Parts: sequence; structure tokens; C-alpha cells
Amino acid sequence: MTDYRLKIADREALISILLFLLNVIWWAFFAYGLGSRPSEAYSYILGFPDWFFFSCILSWPLFSLILYVVVRKFFVEVPLEAYVEGGENERAVER
Repeated sequence: MTDYRLKIADREALISILLFLLNVIWWAFFAYGLGSRPSEAYSYILGFPDWFFFSCILSWPLFSLILYVVVRKFFVEVPLEAYVEGGENERAVER
């Protein structure tokens, strides 16, 4: 029997990779999408060019909040003791 914690770790790793890719896509969209215009066409937010504000400044608190929610809602605590088949920590995955 395989350790149920591996299934949990695989799911959490997949979620982490997807969030990372979403962050990179967000950054690239705003940095290259809005940043490729001539500098005369930039609009400014709090003194920063819009592409920089959205890609670098806004993304940090936004993705921090998203990560906080995802970790609280989808990640579960698992025991780190050695797995013993038929032992006390063998149980079905609740999710």
C-alpha cells in the first residue's frame, strides 16, 4: 500500500506549480504587454508606469492573498513520522 501522504503532496505540488505559472503569466502580460508601448503612451499610477505597477507592485499583495487563501483552504497537515503499514497513521485520505 502506498503512503496516502504522497497523494496529498502531489496535489499540493500541482496547485503550487499552477499558481506559479499564473503569476508568471500575470507578470509577463503586464510587463511585456503594457511595457512594450512607447514611453510617451504610459499612464502612471502612484508615480509608477502602469505596466510596472501591475506587474511588480500589485502582483505581490494579490498573489500573497491568493496563496494565503489556497494554503488555508486546500493544503492539509500531515504527520511527518515514518510511515508504518497497518500502523496508527494509516488512514484514508479525507479529501
